[in-house]
Amino acid sequence: MKQAGEVRGIHFSSPHSSMSFPSSQLLVNCELFPKEFSIVVTLKVTRITAKRNEYIFSLMEPKKVGKRGMGIKEEDSDKEESKEKEVRVKSNEERGRIILGLRFSGKRLHFLFRGRGGVVEHWGFQGTPLADNQWHTLVLAISNDNVRLTVDCGSPLEIVPSRLFPSDLNIQGSRFYIGSRGRWKGLYSGLLRQLVLVPGLDATHQICPSSQPQLAALSVPPLLSDLPVMGREHDGRLISYETEERVSVGLEKSCSERLQGQLWFNPLRKGLYLCDGTVWITVLEDHKRLDYVLEHQVLTTSSETHDVEVFQVPGMGLMAAMAQRSTASGSAVYLWSHTGFQLYQNISTYGALAWRHFRMGSKTFLVVSNSGGGSDKRFYKEPEMDFSVIYKWSRKRKRFVRFQTLQTHCARDWEAFNINQQTYLAVANHRQGDDNHTIESVIYRWNTLTKSFEAHQMLLTSGAYDWEFFTVGPYHFLVVANAFDGVTTSVDSVIYVWVNGSFQVFQTIKTFCATDWEMFQIGSRVFLVVANGHRLHGSGPSRYAINSTIYELDMNGQLFVRFQDIVTYSAVDWEFFSLGEEYFLVVANSFNGESYSLNSILYRWQGYEGFVPIHWLPTIGCSDWEFFSSKGESYLIYSSAKAPLSKVFKLKTY
Repeated sequence: MKQAGEVRGIHFSSPHSSMSFPSSQLLVNCELFPKEFSIVVTLKVTRITAKRNEYIFSLMEPKKVGKRGMGIKEEDSDKEESKEKEVRVKSNEERGRIILGLRFSGKRLHFLFRGRGGVVEHWGFQGTPLADNQWHTLVLAISNDNVRLTVDCGSPLEIVPSRLFPSDLNIQGSRFYIGSRGRWKGLYSGLLRQLVLVPGLDATHQICPSSQPQLAALSVPPLLSDLPVMGREHDGRLISYETEERVSVGLEKSCSERLQGQLWFNPLRKGLYLCDGTVWITVLEDHKRLDYVLEHQVLTTSSETHDVEVFQVPGMGLMAAMAQRSTASGSAVYLWSHTGFQLYQNISTYGALAWRHFRMGSKTFLVVSNSGGGSDKRFYKEPEMDFSVIYKWSRKRKRFVRFQTLQTHCARDWEAFNINQQTYLAVANHRQGDDNHTIESVIYRWNTLTKSFEAHQMLLTSGAYDWEFFTVGPYHFLVVANAFDGVTTSVDSVIYVWVNGSFQVFQTIKTFCATDWEMFQIGSRVFLVVANGHRLHGSGPSRYAINSTIYELDMNGQLFVRFQDIVTYSAVDWEFFSLGEEYFLVVANSFNGESYSLNSILYRWQGYEGFVPIHWLPTIGCSDWEFFSSKGESYLIYSSAKAPLSKVFKLKTY
């Protein structure tokens, strides 16, 4: 990183590996390059010769191997092209690996792309004096019938090409190279501040007009857009952070305004960090990667367990609440130590199916989903009436104590969430009696005056099994897993959106005995994955080996669309987690039609390929997975609905 004047940019000293990445990382699920797009670039040309070609970026095919195992030779076209605006050539270089690219010589900017028959087309722009040692922002817009280049928000230069940009430009297996085409020759020698690919039409209107047209910004990396470090310049020389800023080494170091712009290397994390005057910003870091999964603890429980909830209690540490089937023994709360979970408290429950932890201010709560009324039925006249209980953590007694009782109907799940500084609880009422599954589930809201939760909204559900709340931008969503309507498991699950103080239907999705929804994000992409339990209609046989599906939010269409199907076996839970820069999903497979002893599977995110299986974990009637971390180590715990045990797995990383 270098500073020219008061503006920061990147200088390339070599074709570094960090400046190259697969095209599938940027253009996800795309086999073809967009036929309409813009390229926005802010650069400064500090030195160039008239006959030199330098690449701002390129998109290249994988290297090919010749008959003797040697790479095919590529030659630069160093001669200045003819003065026509559009040039069509067939050099050795361009019959080779390049798919498209942006480069310049002393007098002209060139856009290159592979056209019909593998011939690389050149669109050249004259009258763009870039080699003047000044910053410039360019927008190159490609559309169906013309090509426009706008420099510093000025009047665009336009050409009408005789050959259009192809709509079938295949980019499978290709890689982007920033500042080069993957070789020392043709390396960009100036400074680069932003480089943005914008699918669609002309992006000029997104940055122009601008008070600083030479530095008009669309997406400048935070390290380059921060206020520059005030330093001295002698005779117009560049301030180079790689040569003039001191790098300190140590395990702990505080960032202050005095240290702004300095680098710190942490040998334990193997990370390099830059101080922005307040916090350390990661420049490079050796991220954890999953190596293998090791069994850490076998936890013998008092009865079968339908759900486990892992949470933190201030002053106590990590705890886990088990929703256990047996009414006689109730449910257990465990406390984590270096050896594993140890029994801490037992709570009376009645056919407990799930726990949910939540906080209001400094207070910690647990709410249990009871599927039976237990001994407290004496308070109710109707024998089928159930209740669920909210417990509050007593800092004095260091125990969870009963706080509020709420009437429920075979409650399968609770979800806690906040909207506009208000706390809400949603209960998934599964059925009333033995055969009435189409009933109302309830959204409760905390009343600060009565100090209790009160019914806020009723939503009609069909054998509701799970609620999942999530937020995307300013929008709040709540999705229900509907499992059964009394006849079939092929029912619609519903995504609701918060509008004017209540939830309204946003989208319905056909599911098959949906038992769980899990929302997760990878970068700016938003996903929902459903656990489908089994297919059943009337008195026909059940199918347990069916697809569970990942859906992705289409921001333009404003709906979730199918992204990936994964075969599961009576799936009852998904858990998403990340390690370093890797993302994972683990599924709770519970039954395959013959046995409860089968593998639950851990999947890893592979970008274009979606999630792929990497670990098979033997489980017995697996009912829930939870991911948690303690003292820098990562763990998974699963509960069994068919055996009195739970297991903790340690995730070994490298």
